[in-house]
Amino acid sequence: MAQYFKIGKLAASFGLKGEVVLQHSLGKKTSLKGLDTIFIEDKKDSFMPYFIESTSVKNDAEIFIKLDGVDTKEVARKLTPKEVWITEENFKKFASASAPIAMLGFNLINEDEDLGEILEVIEQPHQILCAILIDGKEALIPIHEESLDKIDKKNRKVYVTLPDGLLDIYK
Repeated sequence: MAQYFKIGKLAASFGLKGEVVLQHSLGKKTSLKGLDTIFIEDKKDSFMPYFIESTSVKNDAEIFIKLDGVDTKEVARKLTPKEVWITEENFKKFASASAPIAMLGFNLINEDEDLGEILEVIEQPHQILCAILIDGKEALIPIHEESLDKIDKKNRKVYVTLPDGLLDIYK
């Protein structure tokens, strides 16, 4: 099965012809030029492809997108506020290497313990939360300047030193 990465959400409809505004966390201004398809999670782990007719940059974190078959503001409005996913291959092409979202798919290492793969990156004003699975349950691990030791991009690992007892709430 293809690996999908969440890049943001369809925040609003725009205009009368079915355009939508994609709020993304790719870390750089982009029009997604060359991207043919985005995916919207229809139900858990089931992704519906939507083909892109055109895109234009709104600002550093938003793009206007016209999707094939979405021709009215009413149809566009039904797509908001749905999350948008792209394939791993396209994610690597469009995500800034310095953006927090670039840690998706990396393994989170606390001291010498591999906690698991980072499944989601949630940006907040003073920290980043990385979602991982611990014993089959989602755990949100805060990453900030005090807890982050280093990011090894070559080996796809994020090294942290977490406060004592933080992981106990998930076990």
